[in-house]
Amino acid sequence: MKRTRARIEAVDPVMRRRWRTLAVTALAALALTACGSEQPDSQRERVKSTSAVSARKDAAFHRMLDEVARECPPPGTKREAPPAPPGGKPTAPVEAPPGATVEPPPGGAVEPIAPTAGPEAELDARDWCAGVQHEQRVAEALLRLKRPDPAQVGKALNGLGYIDERIHGLKRSGAATKFVIDLRDKGGRLCLDGTANGELTEVEACVAPADGPFHIANLPRRL
Repeated sequence: MKRTRARIEAVDPVMRRRWRTLAVTALAALALTACGSEQPDSQRERVKSTSAVSARKDAAFHRMLDEVARECPPPGTKREAPPAPPGGKPTAPVEAPPGATVEPPPGGAVEPIAPTAGPEAELDARDWCAGVQHEQRVAEALLRLKRPDPAQVGKALNGLGYIDERIHGLKRSGAATKFVIDLRDKGGRLCLDGTANGELTEVEACVAPADGPFHIANLPRRL
């Protein structure tokens, strides 16, 4: 018996359209199935990659903090007195007994007394020491900028090792660019309050909350 071969043109046009529709539907279903099986894996890989990059940046940031504070006292060390001015001598806190009158020294000069309250007393010796180092390195970098706009300031801070997650309030304010850097580490409360404005650039240490989220509005005044 001879085999019967039918050309596609001889098939009922309606049936031919149905076959094509079924074929397209089957291919679409296969494609969706493939996407569905690959998409979660792709998303997981992206999340893992992003987390790994973030972890590396955070680790590098903490290494930078350790390097800056390398010559500073250990965390938690009590600060007995603020750094002495050039040519001066550090003084320890002195409290007068109740009812006593403290006479000024000859000449009327009064030596500074270490703060026992307020924001100045809330930074330990390590934070105070590290704050001086951070102030200097940040100010020097910003003074080299010809155009201290937020983009250039952010780039300069990143170049010093300060990561975006720790830089807050980076924005233009008049002719200046303002920012605050969260430098809390090892239980410390140090932060840096900066204004980049050419020769008028100022960078000063500040006190951050002991724990919890970092919000500029909650910061005490500058030191």
